[in-house]
Amino acid sequence: MTATLERPAARSLSGHWIDDWRPEDREFWDNGGKRIAGRNLIFSILSEHIGFSVWSLWSVMVLFLGPAYGFDPAQKFLLTAVPTLVGAGLRIPYTFAVARFGGRNWTIISASLLLIPSILAAFLIEPGVSYETLLILAALAGVGGGNFASSMANINAFYPDRLKGWALGVNAGGGNIGVPAVQLVGLLVLATVGAGSPGLVAGVYIPLIVLAAVGSALYMDNLAQARNEKRGMRDAAKEGHTWVMSVLYIGTFGSFIGFGFAFGQVLQVQFAETFDTPVKAAWLTFIGPLLGSLIRPFGGALADRFGGGKVTFVNFIGMAAGASIVLFAAQQRSLALYLVGFISLFVLSGLGNGSTYKMIPAIFKQKYAGDEHTARRISGAVIGIAGAIGAVGGVLVNLAFRQSFLTYQDADAAYLAFIGFYALCVVITWVVYLRPSARTKIAV
Repeated sequence: MTATLERPAARSLSGHWIDDWRPEDREFWDNGGKRIAGRNLIFSILSEHIGFSVWSLWSVMVLFLGPAYGFDPAQKFLLTAVPTLVGAGLRIPYTFAVARFGGRNWTIISASLLLIPSILAAFLIEPGVSYETLLILAALAGVGGGNFASSMANINAFYPDRLKGWALGVNAGGGNIGVPAVQLVGLLVLATVGAGSPGLVAGVYIPLIVLAAVGSALYMDNLAQARNEKRGMRDAAKEGHTWVMSVLYIGTFGSFIGFGFAFGQVLQVQFAETFDTPVKAAWLTFIGPLLGSLIRPFGGALADRFGGGKVTFVNFIGMAAGASIVLFAAQQRSLALYLVGFISLFVLSGLGNGSTYKMIPAIFKQKYAGDEHTARRISGAVIGIAGAIGAVGGVLVNLAFRQSFLTYQDADAAYLAFIGFYALCVVITWVVYLRPSARTKIAV
């Protein structure tokens, strides 16, 4: 192992910088690069996983807000939309932060910031708390949403192009599992001590956050070359593909995070006679996000094999069909069919998350053939932009449910909007990336 490949196990920050990183060099990769990338991937997943759990905290907290709190369904949908919006906004600066501070250093900082919403939620949520206070607490939980962008940009730089689909899929999937994980924690609290102790859900994460921050400090690395990529965001904003991929990511990740935040509430409102207590809804809310998270790496792997454009195209057709099943089931009051349709949406959104992220480095590798550095710099920035805009889709999902229930007392209008948007994504994917005359074909 050369000194430039892995620094000695120094405790100072300067001991965790890697000056020479060449993942496309097979010899370099096999002689230690793979091991270092894997170690950074593990701790990136840990921090991102906890970040997702904190970000998703309010998908669970609203289940605890029973009659004693005095909030209606519209107010609860807003409580889940607020952290989604804040997290989406933070993804851009979090992506910049990797180049500014280094991937390892920023992981330590971003993990530590998760303590703020967790500690406050652990002690302040109780009957009599004002709605304004809950909105502030929900907004603070948005810091967990930024972790994804910095983590993905960092891991994108560690892995060679031939493995990016797998690596980004595993990294994102491990993070996405934070959504069902916090819902399982909520279920455990509801089943053991009841709905009177919401602070326990947040309290569970306090020691885990400390563990993630310490582990990142001890075992992660910074890539010195990332510090030279600060103009990536500006250059990426000039690329048309940046905005196309951002729209597609609204359809995949926006659906995943939006449905993950809203599913429990939708069940309680739309099937109130069945889910008359929070614990009954909690038994089901984690299943869809869990399956969608676990399958995300397979979306990246399928894109590695068949091409991201093809996988994404077929996936959006499936999502439109899944939303149609949900709409039909809701109109027929068929809970079994409703669950089948909704879980299929979670699974397909997870697959689509993996395939769309694989498309990003593939697009710019082709466009900047022979200029590996530029391709990596811009694709890393696009991952941050698409991640931020995609997360806004989660806000739109919650707002669509809220408005549909307010206006029509059911969610049918929201489902129609989802079907229309997935159809639009099918058309965009075909026109831009798959039709015979398309200028950019993604591994077709």
